[in-house]
Amino acid sequence: MKDLIYFFAFLCLAVTVSLVALPANATAQAKMDRIEKERMKAMLKNIKSAVQKDYYDENFHNIDLEARFKLAGEKLDAATTTGQAMGIIAQTLMDFNDSHLYFLPPSTNLRVEYGWRMKMIGDKSFVTTVKPGSDAEAKGLKPGDEVLNVEGFKPTRKEMWKMLYYYNVLSKRQGLRVVALAPGASEPRTMDIASKIRSLPQSINATNFFTLENDFRETRNDKHLFQKVGGIVIWRMPSFSFEPTQVDTIMSQRVGNATGLIIDLRGNGGGYVKTLERLAGFLFDRDLKIADLKGRKPMDPIASKTRGKEVFQGKLVLIIDSESGSASEILARLVQLEKRGSVIGDISAGAVMQARSFEGEVGSGITSVFYGASITNADVIMSDGKSVEHVGVQPDERLIPSAEDLAALRDPVLSRAVEMLGGTLAPEAAGKFFLYDWEGK
Repeated sequence: MKDLIYFFAFLCLAVTVSLVALPANATAQAKMDRIEKERMKAMLKNIKSAVQKDYYDENFHNIDLEARFKLAGEKLDAATTTGQAMGIIAQTLMDFNDSHLYFLPPSTNLRVEYGWRMKMIGDKSFVTTVKPGSDAEAKGLKPGDEVLNVEGFKPTRKEMWKMLYYYNVLSKRQGLRVVALAPGASEPRTMDIASKIRSLPQSINATNFFTLENDFRETRNDKHLFQKVGGIVIWRMPSFSFEPTQVDTIMSQRVGNATGLIIDLRGNGGGYVKTLERLAGFLFDRDLKIADLKGRKPMDPIASKTRGKEVFQGKLVLIIDSESGSASEILARLVQLEKRGSVIGDISAGAVMQARSFEGEVGSGITSVFYGASITNADVIMSDGKSVEHVGVQPDERLIPSAEDLAALRDPVLSRAVEMLGGTLAPEAAGKFFLYDWEGK
């Protein structure tokens, strides 16, 4: 298992693999038989053991572990549907208020696409893109619309991830009721937006279930990840979940002798520790202790080894937003602490812990059911002695797009980053660089 600094919750209403045991909407209604209930109780028991063994805080945030899981077990006894049971297990872990402790329920062969994406920008939630030909487009939902509520839930920075986790993981829906306000409009409108459900190949095994952290990328084709403006290279990095050796290729072949480098970490929820360390080695001219890891046992710090003559010598700007989590936040804060460059954009997620994956299985043979959990095994303490968890990284220059910018596909943040490095890029042109890749969905 690889150590991850990864925030799972940022799915942006995007489902790339299905995680729930039954079809959308039917999940919450499906009655459990005795065998299904015993499976759920086994999952709860095994997850408790994993938390008890590996959770970084041996005091469990002052939670009485025995009492908490005993109560969850009693609730499972009373539960009548699969949806209720999975919600009970998920809530038991969410009560820890830990960004990296969460339940991954059993898989299914169904894939659900809601047809639109949203994110927190400042203190409000906005539609960022709508899939062509989707019901969302037909109902008139557009980029720049402020999302006032989804199924009666008002999105906030603190609670957004719970909503996304619920609708993307625990209770996928055939449709969502959305209340949105268009830029400049005086009255909101209510829309019932249907999702699209399709079946994937039937076979689900441990291999294709437990690689899901690689599937939450917004773009997969390299042509969507790099742009140049004069001597400035722009690297749109949607995740740190790729092999560390690929950093070498990117820095030598894509970045090379550029005069400036913009690393766009917007929407990047984190990834592999080793990839973070490798990238830092190309950005700093000396070996660094990036952060200490505070767990139950002594742990080696997160550290980078400089690449010497291969180190990038140009100017550096990082862009972050409300969905930049974990490894993204660590890199951004490191750049600030070491005064290596500038960080602009929105305040980051404040979701910075290290976790390890727990991989579970109940049943055997063709009746096997795979599930999992992320178990936080360390707090991450930066060189200033502080953790970024629940705090986030405050950018050197806070700059966010307006509703009108989103509606017109303008990107004033990327435009400003280019300007800081001595280049010129109009917001209208910047907004066309990294359009959402719906073809890969």
